[in-house]
Amino acid sequence: MPCRLSGSLAVTRIMPLHLGKGRTLKAAFEKIFDYVENSEKTDNGNLISTYQCSREIIDGEFEFSKRQYEDKTGLTRDGDNDVIAYQVRQSFRPGEITPEEAHRMGMEFARRFTRGNHAFIVCTHIDRKHIHNHIIWNSTTLDCTRKFRDFRGSGKAVRRLSDTICIQNGYSVIENPQGRGKIYNKWLGNDRKPSHRDDLRTAIDRALEKEPADMEALFALLREAGIHVDRRGKSIRLKAPGWDKAARMSSLGPGYTEDDLLAVLAGKKKHSPRTKNPVQADTPKMDLLVDIQAKLAEGKGAGYARWATSFNLKQMANTLNYLTENRLMDYGALCEKADAASARYHELSGKIKAAESRMSEIAALKMQIINYSKTREVYAAYRKAGYSKKFLAEHEREILLHKAAKKAFDELGLKKLPAVKSLQAEYAALLAEKKQAYSEYRAVRDEMRNLQMARANVAQIMGYDDRAPTMRNQRKTPSHDDR
Repeated sequence: MPCRLSGSLAVTRIMPLHLGKGRTLKAAFEKIFDYVENSEKTDNGNLISTYQCSREIIDGEFEFSKRQYEDKTGLTRDGDNDVIAYQVRQSFRPGEITPEEAHRMGMEFARRFTRGNHAFIVCTHIDRKHIHNHIIWNSTTLDCTRKFRDFRGSGKAVRRLSDTICIQNGYSVIENPQGRGKIYNKWLGNDRKPSHRDDLRTAIDRALEKEPADMEALFALLREAGIHVDRRGKSIRLKAPGWDKAARMSSLGPGYTEDDLLAVLAGKKKHSPRTKNPVQADTPKMDLLVDIQAKLAEGKGAGYARWATSFNLKQMANTLNYLTENRLMDYGALCEKADAASARYHELSGKIKAAESRMSEIAALKMQIINYSKTREVYAAYRKAGYSKKFLAEHEREILLHKAAKKAFDELGLKKLPAVKSLQAEYAALLAEKKQAYSEYRAVRDEMRNLQMARANVAQIMGYDDRAPTMRNQRKTPSHDDR
């Protein structure tokens, strides 16, 4: 059965993909890949990457590997229940990650989890509020001699690896996951109100902040906060305002039992407030000021104007805080720094895109070389048979793969095929270069965004024409109307 797991950025789900009743291998793979490769979901296919297979003929290649497996091992498939591939669905917290970054992390996860032994495809979907990856790998190994077998604890292994990649890249994880089958928002705790015990734990946290001397002083602070405290023998029962039934203190969990609190009050241990939601509160971020007059001209009403006025005041405060903290109170200096950050961002972006483009070329060429090598004997036999139609019908997939590889070589003008080993070395060098660029790219991207946002807001507040370069080194003396 499919297993849903909390972990990494949100929910990770691993599941086997079966042949299905009454379906051919070709039909089964076509259905799987038609869904995940949907151009509307993947930014017109820009968020699709493969490893050791070609996205254009991936269904045929996966099907071909099954035939090779049968030929080499003598084993046959397990009918309708045969597992032909596996899928991991990896979701991300809304607003925390870009589609490109999510896609990169999906590729990293797939490479590390399959250890390079299985062909796979990663499709990043952006049609929902939460960006998510569909990671599908062939159950048959690349050498077509073995199959991936789902193992005991594979779900935990998926979660641990996804969490590791997440932490390494600076994104949030879900701590202490419990339960199965919960949807994304439930894992994050965004769809529920605090429970009675949540309220009680929060009240205890606030009371401990006032450093009570002992348990009786703690209980007095709780009573002041409206908590009903009742001791019956060895049991302490608490009830928060608005709740009908009391809850035992012992049921509040680690850190909130009487023994735990006595140890905290005695200075023997430190109290750590329990948090169900791993996502930290967002720090105030700048956003562009709203042009209220323009919006009113478009037909917005008085309610929108009130909201926009409040919003703009907050953004002005956030902008001022940013400029003060970064010592950018001079508009000319702000513009120069924004331009420099923008130039560096585009430089790194171009470098990363160039590396990715070449890596895609290498992966495609490597796959064609492998396909050409695997199907060379079949195609030679086809030529010996005088291009027999019967032979073609029996080996159509292999012959098509061979022709496609030969056509690709001709289009590239290759007279001599490069060694796969040299291509792998070039790919590894490009990957290392890309990773190094990415570490700076994320920081520069955030810096550029903040600087451009601050510059636009200052320009709007002060009435500068931010589009005119001559304004960048000028400082305007505020008129009476500006004050």
